[in-house]
Amino acid sequence: MNQDKYTIGIDFGTESGRAVVVRVRDGAEVGSAVYEYSDGVIDRALPGSNTPLPPEWALQNPDDYIRVFQNAVPEALRASGVNPDDVIGIGIDFTACTMMPTLADGTPLMRLPEWRDNPHAWVKLWKHHAAQPEADKINATAREMGEPWLARYGGKISSEWFFSKVLQILDEAPEVYHAADRLIEAADWVVWQLCGVETRNTCTAGYKAIYQDGTFPRREYLAALHPDLADVVDTKMKRELSPLGGRAGDLTEEAARWMGLRPGIAVAVANVDAHVTVPAARVTDTGVMVMIMGTSTCHMVLDDKLVEVPGMCGVVDGGIIPGFYGYEAGQSGVGDIFAWFVDNAVPPEYHAAAEQAGMNLHAYLEAEAAKQKPGEHGLLALDWWNGNRSVLVDVDLSGLLIGATLATRAPDIYRALIESTAFGTRVIIETFEKSGVPIKEIVAAGGLPERNKLLMQIYADVTGREFRVIGSAQGPALGSAMHAAVAAGAYPDIKAAAEKMGKLKDEVYRPIAEHMPVYDRLYAEYVLLHDYFGRGENDVMKRLRAIRNEARGVN
Repeated sequence: MNQDKYTIGIDFGTESGRAVVVRVRDGAEVGSAVYEYSDGVIDRALPGSNTPLPPEWALQNPDDYIRVFQNAVPEALRASGVNPDDVIGIGIDFTACTMMPTLADGTPLMRLPEWRDNPHAWVKLWKHHAAQPEADKINATAREMGEPWLARYGGKISSEWFFSKVLQILDEAPEVYHAADRLIEAADWVVWQLCGVETRNTCTAGYKAIYQDGTFPRREYLAALHPDLADVVDTKMKRELSPLGGRAGDLTEEAARWMGLRPGIAVAVANVDAHVTVPAARVTDTGVMVMIMGTSTCHMVLDDKLVEVPGMCGVVDGGIIPGFYGYEAGQSGVGDIFAWFVDNAVPPEYHAAAEQAGMNLHAYLEAEAAKQKPGEHGLLALDWWNGNRSVLVDVDLSGLLIGATLATRAPDIYRALIESTAFGTRVIIETFEKSGVPIKEIVAAGGLPERNKLLMQIYADVTGREFRVIGSAQGPALGSAMHAAVAAGAYPDIKAAAEKMGKLKDEVYRPIAEHMPVYDRLYAEYVLLHDYFGRGENDVMKRLRAIRNEARGVN
């Protein structure tokens, strides 16, 4: 393969899509661009409508995904100066489970006038949590029927996942369910738009659609959830799976025109943003946790054996790297929590001080919080502002701040919120290790490690472990470009691509010895609160949510 060839990786995130042009021989990122979704996260009302969406809804417009191809890719190519004829492949990653109903030809139902005003016809984003009743039914029925796959997901299927959202459509809008020829992950849908070939990738099927041991849930189980769901796999899903790093098809002429590329180049099978980042961080073996830290955090681990880990998002054979079981855990809110606090709870004088210092508000609060010793603010928080993904798997849990007084200041709370997310990560690490999955090293990726040094040091102090940092600010896009290189034949497999194209920085965050005993004491208190509010001893968070929903007239 000629050394001056390139691939393009596109990372479809929560608010935007990012395209990166990557040199195949060494992983150099030579050009990038971002397209902010015009409709963003649709959680208040459908575009052009004044009718409010219920609580816990989070939708997107699939046409925004096409606009990423039309805008971000040409801009990244221009920035790179690369001749489009030297681009040999394109790969994408996506948030998951982000799913949508379409016609047989891939047309999203929301594009049709008769369905545009029905929110169930739109894309349900990963953080759409309104399907919790359906998730509860899925879990209860699986336990009653002794479904063996439930343990592979820590004993609970999340409201964020595929069948929870499918069942919500069927329960609340059966007309949309029956009009849909396909119920498909947005990841697979965008690949379909690029190459004209419908595929279903191994990763989303395994982690989000209960695909285990070569099959989706059995017909009898699905029928027990709802009679009309019995044949969903055969009639509305593509049963055959495509392997990660495989070639989904060739770039169509129409898609090539969107991006200014040559038609016929390789289009890689889709992947998930967190999972595709693992080889980008040069992790292709056991014992290393990769944490993708952004609005939420995903914790990814490889192991050569299959064990059951309570509260995990899932374990899938070959779901991250072929030849290994890929384990996934996660925290539903991390960067989103800090953003909520900055947007809603910081007094004006801090805004003014940040502006005077020439800093954004996050950086200013970080600098102020860094002046404190561990435990100095007297606060403790639970990191459940967006529910708990692991290990409790309960979206109805909510945030908690304890220890506040009239002397509590904004930097105190900011630091306590950072610490709470570190405590949540420590719970996940200890759960893995108690279950027999060792965590020897940790690599951090995503936007937060790039921006927040205090956060990284706190995580090292709380967990007592060294943290390394990925060598790319666009880890998912880099990973997608690596899979595109494999799909194009530049490398025989993703391990070989990771050796040449993956990146790690030299910097290492090491625990500060005198900080660790204080954090051990605070963590013990965190675990007490975690179990008291999270394991059913006190359901006040759920009672408050019920009172809120009654006041809003929501079931």
